[in-house]
Amino acid sequence: MKLTTKLILAFLLVSLCSSGVIVASTRIATNREFDKFVNDRYEKELVDELEIYYMENKTWDGIEGTFIPFDRNHARQAEPQIFFFSIADTTGRILVPGNRYVTGEVVSPETLNLGTQIQFENKTVGILLYDTASDRSPMEAEFIHRMNNSIFLSGVGTVILALILGTILSRTITRPIRELTAATREMADQKFGHTVPVHSKDEIGDLAESFNKMSEDLSRSFNLRKQMTADIAHELRTPLSLIIGHAEAVHDGVLPPSAENFEIIREEAERLEQLVNDLRTLSLADAGELSLDFQPVDIHKLLSDINAHYMIPFNQKRISLNLAPAHAAQSMTANLDPIRFSQVLTNILDNALRYTPENGRVDISARHIDDHIEIAIQDSGEGVTPEEAAHLFDRFYRADESRTRNDGGSGLGLAIAKSIIEMHKGRIWAESERGKGLKVLIMLPLK
Repeated sequence: MKLTTKLILAFLLVSLCSSGVIVASTRIATNREFDKFVNDRYEKELVDELEIYYMENKTWDGIEGTFIPFDRNHARQAEPQIFFFSIADTTGRILVPGNRYVTGEVVSPETLNLGTQIQFENKTVGILLYDTASDRSPMEAEFIHRMNNSIFLSGVGTVILALILGTILSRTITRPIRELTAATREMADQKFGHTVPVHSKDEIGDLAESFNKMSEDLSRSFNLRKQMTADIAHELRTPLSLIIGHAEAVHDGVLPPSAENFEIIREEAERLEQLVNDLRTLSLADAGELSLDFQPVDIHKLLSDINAHYMIPFNQKRISLNLAPAHAAQSMTANLDPIRFSQVLTNILDNALRYTPENGRVDISARHIDDHIEIAIQDSGEGVTPEEAAHLFDRFYRADESRTRNDGGSGLGLAIAKSIIEMHKGRIWAESERGKGLKVLIMLPLK
C-alpha cells in the first residue's frame, strides 16, 4: 500500500472517529439540555399555578380532586390523575403525593434542596419536587428530530471534507518524497548532482535541502576522485618515464653510466617516493587513521623553531623571513601534534620559498581571536586571484599550470596541510590578489 493511500485512510479514520464522538456527544447534550430547558419552563408555570391555588384555598387539602395542571402539550388533563410532581413542607414531609412519594413520607434534605419553593405572603407554604419529565409534545419531538438530523448531516459533511482535504494534503506531503525517491534512483545509477526542489521550510524541506547538499557533495567528490585518479597517473608517469628512459639508455649504451645520469635516476626515484608518501598520508587522513600525538604546545616557540630552521634557505634566496614577537600577556598554548603541525608549516613555507622572488619577504605572526589562535603567513610573491585562492588546498591543484613539477611540486602539500588542520579541529584558508602576495591563515582552538 502506497504512503498516499495510508495517509488518506489515516485522515479518514481520524475524521470518522472524531465526527462520531462529536455527533454522539452533541445529540446527547442537545437532548439533555432541551429537556432541561423545557422542564424549567413548565416548572415555572406549574409553580405559578400552585401559588394561585394556595392563595385561593389557603390549604393543599383536596388538591388531588380539583387541581388539573397543564401538561407538556399545553393541554389540560382530561381528568384528575396521579401528579408528576409532589409537594413537601419545609421539614421534608410529603403533603401532596406524586409518582415517587406517598403522603407523610419524609424526603432527605438533599432531595428537599433540589425542590422549588412555593411562596405565599413571603412565606414558604410548600416545596415542589418535580418527579419525572412527561413525554415531549409533537412540536418538541419534531424540533429534536430536525436537530439530530442536522447534527448527523454535519458529521457526514465533515467526513467528506476531511476525505477531500486528506487527499490533497497526502499528495502534497508525499510529492517531495516521490521526488526524493526518483532522485535517489538517479543516484543509484551513478548519475550524481541531481537535486530536488524545496517546497517548504518544514522537516521534509530540511530533508530535501540535506539531500541536495549530499548530492552536490557526492558529485563533487566523484569528480574529484576521477580527476585525482587521472592526476595520480599523470604524476607517477613522469618520474617513471625518466627513470625507465635513463636506465634503458644507460643499458643500451646510448648514455654513459656516469654519476650525472645515475643522479638523475636517483632524484626521480626520490620524487616518486615522496609522491607515494604524500598519497599515503592523504589516504590515512581521509580514513581517519592518521596517528596524532596531541599535547600542549607553545605556538610561538614552535614558530620560532620553524623560523630558525628556514632561515638559511631563505637567506640563500635573499628572501627576508620575519617572525612577529610574541605578546607577553597572551598565552599561545594549543593542544596539537607538534610533528604533524610542523609538517603543515613546512608545506606552507616551502610554497612561500618557491614562489617568492629574490629580495622579497615572508612574515609569520600569531595572535589571539576570542578563544582561538590565528597564525598568518604572508609572502610578497605575485599572488593569485581570489577564485584561485579558494582552490589552493585541492589535490594536485596548481594556480599556474605553466609551472613544471620541478618548480611546483606534486600539488599535494597544501591538501595534506588542510587534512591535518581539520584533524586538529581547526581551519585553514588562503587570501590573495594578483600582485599583492599570498596570505595563508590557520585558526586553531586554544588548549
